[in-house]
Amino acid sequence: VLARPAVAIVGSRAATAYALEVAGRLAGELADRGVLIVSGLARGADGAAHRGCLSAGGATVAVLGCGPDVVYPPEHDALAESIRATGALVSELGPGAPPLPAHFPLRNRLISGISLAVVVVEANERSGSLITARCALEQGRDVMAVPGSVLGGRNRGSHALLKDGAKVVESADDILEELGWPGLREGREISDNPQITDHLLARLAAGESYDLDEMSATVGLTGSQLLPRLTEWEMQGLLLRVAGGRYVLAGRK
Repeated sequence: VLARPAVAIVGSRAATAYALEVAGRLAGELADRGVLIVSGLARGADGAAHRGCLSAGGATVAVLGCGPDVVYPPEHDALAESIRATGALVSELGPGAPPLPAHFPLRNRLISGISLAVVVVEANERSGSLITARCALEQGRDVMAVPGSVLGGRNRGSHALLKDGAKVVESADDILEELGWPGLREGREISDNPQITDHLLARLAAGESYDLDEMSATVGLTGSQLLPRLTEWEMQGLLLRVAGGRYVLAGRK
């Protein structure tokens, strides 16, 4: 599942009912379109995102701040089992590693690193979700945020991201549009949409080879948007990888 196009949905542990509903709905809408959902198995928005994805029949990945055999928080034991059945529990820590506070800021770079975009649902000024957003920017990923109430300060971190240029997210369509997949319809997976593939590959010249930067500029996608598609197109026999890490249209070396 880690080879599939992924979007991270993160937010407050002490999430409001609004944030829980939005996180679950976004995850479900993306899952309907074949997108992998990544989050951190934490209380609040993270758990809602995992559950929303699973309820829609999708696959989700939880990146842990503890060993792969340790569930934290413990009340998410059943949720972790459900995630494991169709997705994955991911950790860079060894078996038995406890959920120490220092582990969670470090794991946030993994949440963003395996995702094409990070969507922040609800975050105050000191939220760990902002660490994930910062990691995403450093890794060249897209950062998006859901607007919320201006009362109480629960969304000051999210709104700061929006002021700095993060994409406003109200639905999964906003996320897909930002990633360059506006034509996806509900219930249709990315890899099953030939119109998008044909449109992009038609921009490549027959007989020419392209490295990642050249191909990115030619088809009009960022590197983070393009990488998962290269794997899909190779598996479908549409592209061939040749010497020097370059790519050509299949059948023309």
